[in-house]
Amino acid sequence: MAKPNDGEKKQILLRLSKSLYDDVSRWAEDDFRSINGQIEYLLTQAVNKRKNKNDK
Repeated sequence: MAKPNDGEKKQILLRLSKSLYDDVSRWAEDDFRSINGQIEYLLTQAVNKRKNKNDK
């Protein structure tokens, strides 16, 4: 099976509460990212943390 290209992006529908959206939006502004970029960054951090935890 071919390894997926890391540059390839998949689209997903994500529903957030208004308060969570507002919090992520403010956080994204603080970090000079788009909301989409902030969500991707946070998910990447969470996945890497989980991988590192499971490697020990």
